[in-house]
Amino acid sequence: PAHNPDPAMALLTLNNIEVVYDQVFLAVRGVSIEVPERGLVALLGANGAGKTTLLKSISGLLKPERGAVTRGEITLDGETVLAIDPPERVRRGIVHVLEGRRVFGHLTPKENLIAAATMHRDRGHVAALIDRMFETFPRLAERAKAEAGYLSGGEQQMLAIARALMTEPRLLML
Repeated sequence: PAHNPDPAMALLTLNNIEVVYDQVFLAVRGVSIEVPERGLVALLGANGAGKTTLLKSISGLLKPERGAVTRGEITLDGETVLAIDPPERVRRGIVHVLEGRRVFGHLTPKENLIAAATMHRDRGHVAALIDRMFETFPRLAERAKAEAGYLSGGEQQMLAIARALMTEPRLLML
């Protein structure tokens, strides 16, 4: 996707977001956040405060949990994303690493990385990205031939992050 031409415009904007589960339970109310291009934003709060719910509202992963953004607007490069399905949000550069180290346990780390690179048609580019991930996470390179299900919890989390980075995201949510 084309990069944001106006440096003054935020990469991501949440404006007065409200999230409701089961059409009844108000989980998040009145949240507004601006994420600048190449910026870093941390959400801090107690358990149950709505941090994960907010991230799922951005990635589009509320629906499987019967949640919905019922008020407010979420924009990427000034364009609303609320009506866009999760795979299209990934194609536009929004990637969410979920809690729980979700990796393909029967595949090796390298196979997990390849599985995450389906949007890349150039095999040379995919190979270069894998090399970059193994340089960034040397422990994954050391365990490259092991099934991911046998990696330690920390190694699985590294793999989950590396898989997300394989999509070359514009916005990485952890």
